[in-house]
Amino acid sequence: MRKRKLGLNGPELSVIGFGAWAVGGPWKWGWGPVESSQAIDAMHRALDLGVNWIDTAPVYGLGRSERLVGKAVKGRRDEVFIATKCGLRWKDQRLFNDISPKSIREEIEASLSRLDVETIDLYHIHWPNANQSESRAWQELLRLKKEGKVRWIGVSNFDAGLLEKIERLGHADSLQPPYNLVQRQAETELLPFCKSHGIGVVTYSPMLSGLLSGAFDRAKLAADDWRCKSPMFNEPELTRHLQLVETLRRIAARYDCTVGQLAVAWVLRCPEVTSAIVGARSIQQVEENVIAADCLISKQDALEMDAMLENWRDNERTERQ
Repeated sequence: MRKRKLGLNGPELSVIGFGAWAVGGPWKWGWGPVESSQAIDAMHRALDLGVNWIDTAPVYGLGRSERLVGKAVKGRRDEVFIATKCGLRWKDQRLFNDISPKSIREEIEASLSRLDVETIDLYHIHWPNANQSESRAWQELLRLKKEGKVRWIGVSNFDAGLLEKIERLGHADSLQPPYNLVQRQAETELLPFCKSHGIGVVTYSPMLSGLLSGAFDRAKLAADDWRCKSPMFNEPELTRHLQLVETLRRIAARYDCTVGQLAVAWVLRCPEVTSAIVGARSIQQVEENVIAADCLISKQDALEMDAMLENWRDNERTERQ
């Protein structure tokens, strides 16, 4: 498994990270049920295949994902770089955003307990909060780093303005933005900012939550899968995105890979990207995901994919007129 350095002074991460959102099981933003043993087996298989880091969060399954990650790394802690987050909390199944220093203190202790570790390798603020001070939250993360409770710190879902604001207070080791063939907003400001400031980038949703996998079947979603309520996964958006997938199949065939593997490889073609977080709930999915690490897209094919995407967007604009 290829590795890349996280920012200026970070660790070497495998270019594929195990995304543990989906193993959280049923909750408001869940992906449907998953057996604990199946989830742990999937993480073990990822480690066996060279994936050296796992991304999770307290809110994934309302604590369940972190607990499963803790069980999976038991006895293998030295092999695994663990990333988790703070800022999204819950009470009686109700989710809320709290990035106050007091809340962050409570969250770090709860995460350390659920993961059953002494230190968290990478700690992200999950989402900004316009009603609370991101600067105060960032200063709290800087304190946690100084105290040794976390080794590296970063933010998720921050725009360039907020990233610049916290960078003035103390260096961010990592940014976690959405980035894929369809959602390319990070290219405008975020990726250039991270490059110029030595901030590592660990992207999420490289396959657009499975929509670009090449094997997506709406009928197979669990009734409580969050995607059932998302416009992207319902008509007319569903058909539009699946049409894009079909146009990408001929390029995927050149690399003897799936469209999903091509989509992940496309994200990894970007030198600013340290690693792509790819979710999995089974050994089979893990084995399919890691193949993307060895798929190196040529500049010519990347340009052809850009042209396909532009044509796809032009057709969308025409249909909406």
